[in-house]
Amino acid sequence: MTIRRGILGLILVLCGGLVLRAQAPGDAAAGDPTANAEQQKVKTLLQQMIQALGGDAWLNAPGYELVGRTSGFYQGRPTGAIADFFDYRQPPDKERVELGKKRQVYEIYVGDQGWEVTYTGKHAIPKVEMDDYLRRRNHSVDAAARIWMKDPGALYLYGGQEQVERRLADKITILSSTNDNLTLDLDANTHLPVRRSFEWRDPLYKDKNVEGEEYDDYHKLNGISTPFSTTRYHNGDMTNQRFLYNVTYGGAIPAEMFDVNAAVQKLKK
Repeated sequence: MTIRRGILGLILVLCGGLVLRAQAPGDAAAGDPTANAEQQKVKTLLQQMIQALGGDAWLNAPGYELVGRTSGFYQGRPTGAIADFFDYRQPPDKERVELGKKRQVYEIYVGDQGWEVTYTGKHAIPKVEMDDYLRRRNHSVDAAARIWMKDPGALYLYGGQEQVERRLADKITILSSTNDNLTLDLDANTHLPVRRSFEWRDPLYKDKNVEGEEYDDYHKLNGISTPFSTTRYHNGDMTNQRFLYNVTYGGAIPAEMFDVNAAVQKLKK
């Protein structure tokens, strides 16, 4: 009996340890009034951000089209790569980008897969580029509202106010239950996001990288606020700029728009 009790006690201790570790984020906040107030402050700011972006109209938009021009940079200097684009999106994980004025190149993303489509056929997007795309999508402003805020084990941190391109902004960080991170700077007056950033560690070289995007020139269309200027950074260096000409919010994007084989046939005609 003594041995059995000893084994049972050991099991309870081990299980208790697992429970404590699983509940650690919530327990840390539950016992600290200051932490609770900080959590609530950040959640309120996030709700204000959602309302500023358009509230339910933004959250429930079945699909939209972005038309504009994109430019590439390397170490902050223009590469000369400039292209018109027509970007069709259906949240949460479908996107089709048609590049060039004549739309001779398509990029189609469905779930965690992506293809480049030209008149020669379809080709899987290289893993390095696909990983970069998925990281940006999983740390987007859309993902913050649709995924991160629904994580019951997430922690919300308030970083105070700072200047972002001459605008005063509230800096907030969400730490997920899987130890991922997402930081947003929200305009102190409008509550619109002016910057998004996150850190990730390179699996090969083990060094830490910081990805960032800054948003400007917001326009409200159909009740939804959209930045017409987006600048992307990698470890502080500008890598891409995108300027929009037009945004259309409407019904769901037709399913064939995300059919890779249908896209191949369209370009071959």
